[in-house]
Amino acid sequence: MKIYKAAIFDMDGTLVDTLADLHDSVNEMLEHYNFPLRTLDEVRQFVGNGARKLMIRSLPADKIDFVDEALNFYNGCYARNCLKKVKPYEGIMEFLAALEAKKIPLGICTNKQHFAAVAIAEKILAPIKFSYVSGDEPGLPRKPDPTRALEGAKKFSVAAEDVAYFGDTAVDMETANNAGFLAVGVTWGFRPRSELVKSGAKIIVDRPQEILERIIFG
Repeated sequence: MKIYKAAIFDMDGTLVDTLADLHDSVNEMLEHYNFPLRTLDEVRQFVGNGARKLMIRSLPADKIDFVDEALNFYNGCYARNCLKKVKPYEGIMEFLAALEAKKIPLGICTNKQHFAAVAIAEKILAPIKFSYVSGDEPGLPRKPDPTRALEGAKKFSVAAEDVAYFGDTAVDMETANNAGFLAVGVTWGFRPRSELVKSGAKIIVDRPQEILERIIFG
């Protein structure tokens, strides 16, 4: 049976539930400009392609030319809010600790702003140590472009086919397949199982504990 040598993760909806902080920050921005607020479920559907796309989806349709100013204000909001309500999903810390005990290299590749990805990895997911954390930064491609994900595999000195990539959206499954990783969809995040199936998930899990039952790491 295939043995995988490294694990790389999406962040929002995969390792941690960030939805409340994202929702609060989006609405703080919208309220500031006197735009209609968004529901939690709307924001759930809007995330996954980076903060700029989140702004485009959140703004009123006739205010899209306002996106740069909105994004700048939103980034300030999220910098203040990103650690307030975020929490790891049930079973994630135990699962990560099990991989760490096996000395499996761990990485994060997310379309979330890099500053927030690093802060959450260091403060919310501690004491787990991630050898590679890559968030959205100017000039770097966003997922589903596989460039940043493949940088993680290179850092680990692991072949792409030996990496399992975990995520909760179509963007994540496309990223994994574009990189040549094992595409593992998780159902506890922001998107339904049907999206994971349609976008090419090779394995779909409903609980973190299920991962070690279905994937061999070593």
